[in-house]
Amino acid sequence: MYVPKEFQEKDLQQLIAEMKKNGFGILLSNNNEAKIEATHLPFIIHEEGEKLFLITHLAKPNPQWKSINGKECLIIFQGPHAYISATWYEEKNTVSTWNYTAIHAYGNVEAITDKDEMRQIVLMTTDYFEKGQAKPWKYEDHQEYVEKLLSGIVCLKIEVTELIGKKKLSQNHTMERRERVIAALQNEEKYSSKEIAELMKGKEQK
Repeated sequence: MYVPKEFQEKDLQQLIAEMKKNGFGILLSNNNEAKIEATHLPFIIHEEGEKLFLITHLAKPNPQWKSINGKECLIIFQGPHAYISATWYEEKNTVSTWNYTAIHAYGNVEAITDKDEMRQIVLMTTDYFEKGQAKPWKYEDHQEYVEKLLSGIVCLKIEVTELIGKKKLSQNHTMERRERVIAALQNEEKYSSKEIAELMKGKEQK
């Protein structure tokens, strides 16, 4: 990912926190025929000491897992984004653009097919994403059904080797322009405009 210096996010803990907040990503890899494959998946962001792992599962008929085991992959976490109209700058010689945040995580893949290990991962996934629900889903209430489904999935444990964070929030513009953009975004209903406006406010305060 191309990241100009002013858009870099180097705070590792901040990147991890953002991945935990937005755990739905795109798993990208090359298959044995040099064709790029992609799967949209929920990821558990799991820290073990100084190591960081991304854990997920996918359907067994999905061919991507067969060519990815033991290889490097890329997971993309797309954050909020919004269109920025050049008219908002209220100045000549300007062009429209797009503000957004994104994280690219590179890592080595381990495919897990052992039923006991997969069960633990599925239960961990459920606990991870069910937090905050008024009546969380419980494995004990659906045990027989879940056990049948385990034969139809494969789990992946990806040890992260590199994290690249990008926050393009008009940092390359003047304070006056950024303030006009924030005001305009707060009145927009498309995309993640209001969220981008809040992120831009945060950047101005730093």
